[in-house]
Amino acid sequence: MVAIIGRPNVGKSTLVNRLCRSREAIVHDQPGVTRDRTYQDGFWDGREFKVVDTGGLVFDDNSEFLPEIREQANLALEEACLALVIVDGQEGITAADQEIAEWMRSHTCQVLVAVNKCESPEQGLAMAAEFWQLGLGEPFPVSAIHGAGTGDLLDRVVASLPREEVAIDEEEPIQIAIVGRPNVGKSSLLNAICGETRAIVSSIRGTTRDTIDTRLERQGKYWKLIDTAGIRRRRSVNYGPEFFGINRTFKAIERSDICVLVIDALDGVTEQDQRLAGRIEDQGRACVVVINKWDALDKDSHTMSRMEKELRSKLYFLDWATMIFTSALTGQRVESIFSLAALAVEQHRRRVSTAVVNEVLKEALSWRSPPTTRGGRQGRLYYGTQVAISPPSFTLFVNDPKLFGETYRRYVERQLREGLGFDGTPLKLFWRGKQQRDAEKDLARQQNHSS
Repeated sequence: MVAIIGRPNVGKSTLVNRLCRSREAIVHDQPGVTRDRTYQDGFWDGREFKVVDTGGLVFDDNSEFLPEIREQANLALEEACLALVIVDGQEGITAADQEIAEWMRSHTCQVLVAVNKCESPEQGLAMAAEFWQLGLGEPFPVSAIHGAGTGDLLDRVVASLPREEVAIDEEEPIQIAIVGRPNVGKSSLLNAICGETRAIVSSIRGTTRDTIDTRLERQGKYWKLIDTAGIRRRRSVNYGPEFFGINRTFKAIERSDICVLVIDALDGVTEQDQRLAGRIEDQGRACVVVINKWDALDKDSHTMSRMEKELRSKLYFLDWATMIFTSALTGQRVESIFSLAALAVEQHRRRVSTAVVNEVLKEALSWRSPPTTRGGRQGRLYYGTQVAISPPSFTLFVNDPKLFGETYRRYVERQLREGLGFDGTPLKLFWRGKQQRDAEKDLARQQNHSS
């Protein structure tokens, strides 16, 4: 583990992206963009390592989040075997750099100094020479934007890493994206699961900006939890760190196996919650709906069932998702999220034989025949088969898809769910008519003939 340390706006996140060949860390010309610890994978000269980015260190507490950012940097240094202190070569040594150098002496890990913004190779060495005064060892001139000197820096980084071989588990972790509006308790939920201050928690909206990946083991499986920025309405978001954070949230939904949609029990389901739920369904992600802050409500024996009915009426398009009532503050039912998530992911990846699918469809047709038009044309459903997983997708072969209205299509989906299960995952149904199949056969014949 290599920890990136430095004062605000010296280019730490830009350098992290350069060293890890990514664009995951949010970069913006504004101090204090990074707040939490964010991790990326690095590789150089046959060596694999992790890089942990931290917020800018300031030792007076006149601004928001400064004590919390220092705590996150401390936690990063505790797990790191090497600290990379980043300074600004164009500004030269500042009082803040000297404070950080003094603070670093209280930690036991090795230290390297990277002098950023040295775009000129000729002047870089002269600019870096000044930083010998910090007493942290040889300063390396680099340019995070242009990449100058980063190869030499990486040579020194991997040479300073321990040579012990670490057994790496090959099992791919299940990725859970924790999503929701600002201030519903996403970061508090992550901290409750991890048993530590993994993410900064504040009542201020927009505290979390980066997506925060955390790997752990639960229920005999490996999981990667992705805490994300709270998503507000588009017209309320200005271009800047929050805009970038929301884009990363959308990407986290796309790369996840399952989404945990966190809803505030005090506010109930809002219009923005509905938009997020719709995005999860559109992306075909499995989902568990977590109603957080359950401890803050006055309850009786009927509160939970009554509230679940009310919430589901507003989240009707996620009626297939499991719902759980939790408290990140007290830890109530937090661990149960994993068992529900494991079942949902299992269903998300499940495949059913064609014979079983058609038994369910036959039963559905016996209870309710396809509709008939005024002209006397009736829809005919010949057979169906599962064509994909994650999410489970079915192709239904019919005489004409236009004869099957939305009501009957929903009925068939309900019957598939009742007969086959698939709790916790959306289903995709593709209706294919005879004309479509004939056109595909003609195209295949033409291709065979031309070949």
